[in-house]
Amino acid sequence: MIDILSYPFMQRALIAALLTGLMAPAIGTYIVQRRLSLLGDGLGHVAIAGVGLALLTGQAPIPIAVVVCVAGAVVVELLRQRGKATGDVGLAILFYGGLAAGVLMSGIAGAGTGALSQYLFGSLTTVTVSDLRLVAALAVAVLVPTLGLAPQLFAVTADEDFARVLGLRVRLYNLLIVVTAAITVTLAMRTVGLLLVSALMVVPVAAAQNLVRGFFATLIVAMAVGVVVSLGGAVGSFYADTAPGALIVVLAIAVFAASWPISALLSRRRRVLPVIPELADVAVPHVPTEDHPHHHGGTDCLHPQVRHGDHTDFIHDGHRHAAHADHYDEH
Repeated sequence: MIDILSYPFMQRALIAALLTGLMAPAIGTYIVQRRLSLLGDGLGHVAIAGVGLALLTGQAPIPIAVVVCVAGAVVVELLRQRGKATGDVGLAILFYGGLAAGVLMSGIAGAGTGALSQYLFGSLTTVTVSDLRLVAALAVAVLVPTLGLAPQLFAVTADEDFARVLGLRVRLYNLLIVVTAAITVTLAMRTVGLLLVSALMVVPVAAAQNLVRGFFATLIVAMAVGVVVSLGGAVGSFYADTAPGALIVVLAIAVFAASWPISALLSRRRRVLPVIPELADVAVPHVPTEDHPHHHGGTDCLHPQVRHGDHTDFIHDGHRHAAHADHYDEH
């Protein structure tokens, strides 16, 4: 590991991988919550149009790609909010329009499709100092809202109508989500590539959902998984002489596959709860509880079970509750 750090290009590559590993799952958690897991692919194709425009105009690819990708994401989101395009239609526009425009402009510039390959599949070891500065600055622009506004963004992605009732500016937060997603996708073209960035946004989140319960726990674990696979892919590619982006995604999928048996074990432990037989036949009065938002017996319920005649009571906080029609009885 020490010999890797002696190379300046690997130092830059590891920093870029670290930032990408943090950003992609952070915004990916909200994308998955909104059931738009393929949004990263669509935005990646719009970013190709930005790269083509940069080649045509002779400008730096990343800034131009960020502007074009953000503009495309905002347009599609505004159309969705106004009911003029469904999510599927918007994604189709992103896919085909962006890809066609990028290839067309690259051809007009005389660069051909070969010039797009390093952006399609990533080129982590070619990150320059100026690239790294831009990536670091934009990473802050992504991580600050995704972490600092986590409660608001979660409310919007979980239930827009309820978020409006709470007084949240739903349209603004939806735009913020797609803008940060567009920035993340564009920056990731230097690490995992535009064709693979969606995997880094989604797969660590899926693995985290297998391991933990709750949105905020999923967010933190997904970012941790993203950092591990990104750094592992960068280091592994150095020794194995492979493409970093591909190895990063393969490692993410491997972590997801490993999370399956762990998830099954955790689910089994949640279902098999301790039973207190000596309390099973104790007769106690039935009094309905005043307020009981928690659902006993679910996969997230860890309260001990007590057999009581022909039903089961659940013990917590010094109370025994039993399901009765549409409410719980206080035993």
